[in-house]
Amino acid sequence: MAVSSDIMRTWRGPRRVVAELADQGRREDRALVWLFAACGLIFVAQWPRLVRVAHETGADLTRLMTYDLLAWIFVWPLFFYIIAGLSWLVIRLFRRGVTAFDARLALFWAFLAATPAGLLYGLQAGLNGPGAATNLVGAVWIAAFLLFWAQGLRAVIARRS
Repeated sequence: MAVSSDIMRTWRGPRRVVAELADQGRREDRALVWLFAACGLIFVAQWPRLVRVAHETGADLTRLMTYDLLAWIFVWPLFFYIIAGLSWLVIRLFRRGVTAFDARLALFWAFLAATPAGLLYGLQAGLNGPGAATNLVGAVWIAAFLLFWAQGLRAVIARRS
């Protein structure tokens, strides 16, 4: 099934989708593409906010975008790998048989599946600036990501039990 269809299905039933993805076998290349696609989409989502910041402060837009690109393409993927590794270590204390790939799958997929809310957040931050509505959309984004991640971890743990 197409990734976009799986993302939309994740918003309705995250455990089922992650279980289906895990049943497809260990594919490190696929997980890495999900992570980079999510980071790329969130980088694009930041453009309206960066334009607003550059306009309001007089900062150089090219410099702001360059720094953001470096962060989203080099720093954030490393951060997500570290978080996936730490979550695997915590899970391993309680459940044997769950692999590090399972932890990466759950985290990377949760991040990619939550990107529609991240794109909306970027638009909200760019068009309306800081405020209650922007904070609300950001909270929905974070909540969706955490929910998808927790449900994904439950799915891979249940699969290994």
